[in-house]
Amino acid sequence: MEIAPATRMGPVELTVSDLERSLEYWQRDIGLQLLAREDGTAALGGAEPLVRFVEEPGARPADGFTGLYHVALLVPDRPSLARWLAHAARDRVALTGLSDHYVSEAIYLRDPDHHGIEIYADRPRELWEGQVFQRMTTEPLDVDDLLSELADPAAEPFDGLPAGTTVGHVHLRVADVEETVRFYRDVLGFGLTAQLGPAAAFLSAGGYHHHVGANVWESRGASPAPPGTAGLRRFTIVVPDRDELERVSARLGGVEGRDPSGNPVVLSAEI
Repeated sequence: MEIAPATRMGPVELTVSDLERSLEYWQRDIGLQLLAREDGTAALGGAEPLVRFVEEPGARPADGFTGLYHVALLVPDRPSLARWLAHAARDRVALTGLSDHYVSEAIYLRDPDHHGIEIYADRPRELWEGQVFQRMTTEPLDVDDLLSELADPAAEPFDGLPAGTTVGHVHLRVADVEETVRFYRDVLGFGLTAQLGPAAAFLSAGGYHHHVGANVWESRGASPAPPGTAGLRRFTIVVPDRDELERVSARLGGVEGRDPSGNPVVLSAEI
């Protein structure tokens, strides 16, 4: 049975090796607001938390293990993405990629603990809905066209990510794609929207291009990250109401679980 169409992604919790350094980076470079901080933990976001950090001093990056590939922050519109890119260029924020996926335009980077981050804006849904498998691709981002959304990119003010920014999707490093598809599709009820053979898959609720991505590009056959690693602690799937939470959690065996690659999943309901 499919998960409710209104299902969305909630906060992503990460281990970080130096909380002060992470807070500076995610506020200054990414543009999130500090919402709460206590006892080596912190939450950042806007109207609600989008990422949470738990400090473990000396933790090493989780490279080579299953876990987070990137957390994707969805901005409300294309000018917002252009504004962020202008800020990155002006303030010399290091990037790892810029891509046009047809369904969206995306900018990629990594934080000091090597946690992957995507900042993206969707193209109009009517262009791709029902055609994700055929349409979703990876081409170079037309940076000049994106920045043309702004009157003067060099002078465009940046006051952080705008209101309405959400966790649009979570992309995971997994050990095996087919096992991952069976979990997110057959247990949780997401629809499979696209798959690149045994290398990657994309799943969603309600026909979105993807809420969950999974690949083996850096993690085929890998194990979960060991203790002492700056990795994914959990990510949240938010269903629309308590009835749906009970229905999906019954299939999962509770409101918390792990996918076949050991990635921790938490279910919650809209308040």
